[in-house]
Amino acid sequence: MTQNTPVTGETPSGATLDHLRRLIGFDSVSRNSNRDLIDWARGLLEESGARARLIVTPDGAKANLFATFGGAAIAPGERDAWERTGGLVLSGHSDVVPVDGQVWLSDPFKAEIRDGRVYGRGACDMKGFCAVALARAPALAARGLRAPLHVALSCDEELGCIGVPDMLEALRAADIRPAGCVVGEPTSMKLVGAHKGGDVYRCRVCGSAAHSSLAPHAVNAVEYAARLLVLIQRIADGYRTEGPFDDGFDVPHTTISSNLIAGGVATNIIPALCEFVFEYRHLPGDDPAPIMARLRDLAEMELLPRMRAVDAGADFVFERIAHIPGLRPAPESAVFTAACAELATNHASKVAFGTEAGWFQRYGIEAIVCGPGSIEQAHKADEFVPLDELAACERFVDGMVQRLLT
Repeated sequence: MTQNTPVTGETPSGATLDHLRRLIGFDSVSRNSNRDLIDWARGLLEESGARARLIVTPDGAKANLFATFGGAAIAPGERDAWERTGGLVLSGHSDVVPVDGQVWLSDPFKAEIRDGRVYGRGACDMKGFCAVALARAPALAARGLRAPLHVALSCDEELGCIGVPDMLEALRAADIRPAGCVVGEPTSMKLVGAHKGGDVYRCRVCGSAAHSSLAPHAVNAVEYAARLLVLIQRIADGYRTEGPFDDGFDVPHTTISSNLIAGGVATNIIPALCEFVFEYRHLPGDDPAPIMARLRDLAEMELLPRMRAVDAGADFVFERIAHIPGLRPAPESAVFTAACAELATNHASKVAFGTEAGWFQRYGIEAIVCGPGSIEQAHKADEFVPLDELAACERFVDGMVQRLLT
């Protein structure tokens, strides 16, 4: 059975479009504060009867929002207990990637509708879903709910899902344990039941400088970094040819890549410092520990002795700067079976990109991924979400609430 696709030409509600215009209008690129967006969303939800919690970063510049609908008819002394157990989370991230260097046909921070699509930064990744959640939650709660409906907006997802752990820790402290979660990343409204996990590391190679004519008396940080980069490529080649494999993924094996590097100050100075950033994305269930073990062994057992023979202060420093748990399939969970029924499918895709769903599952909340827009449009110039997929998302959210909460 194949999954249902949106009906061409269908349009979403005016409330969803209005909320999407407002959301796109906030320049919530990850390097900026998201507080204006979060404060606006908080006010909107509280005016509609939600109880909202802000989880603010230590510097106060950013915040996560967790808002709960339902239980209005329950006695005040019993409402807290009612809200803590069960229910469904509609989850999206508030931050977007930069537009630097991209050429757009329209202002990326002003929503524009043309050709049956809404254009703007974050339109599909993932303010389209956030707009649906903000628009539909109050109306759905007004019907009466037997379990809570939660709306979660996180910060810093685009930096490696580093905001949502603080939100989940706050839920743990308050003993709030929803039963299921829909993470609305762009999947063209197809059900995704599993995705890869991964880590992002920064490696700092500390050498020593000298005039380039005295190269043997210095430790060239760039050259020693290059030796690690070669090993990273060899490890990547090994996964590509030897697996393990899972053909359910578009990229059916674990990957590792080096994506940023900086080092050196002048052509005639041996560089004392080089930094590079690499990431790996592993299949759920595949243990990535051997990746770091091989890199550390090369650095500590082979390279450092040679470096410190020239300068005792030479070193390698590995720092994990982001961690994304993989999402394991949970076909027996209530949220999965409800999504299958609502989408008229018995199949869930597996994707290589990571989401916050893995964090929710680690916390004990079974999660699926399904949202409007295509990941192929994410992060690009002229990012868009089709109007008919926004409408399909509204129907999906309504159906999930009907099946799970009423």
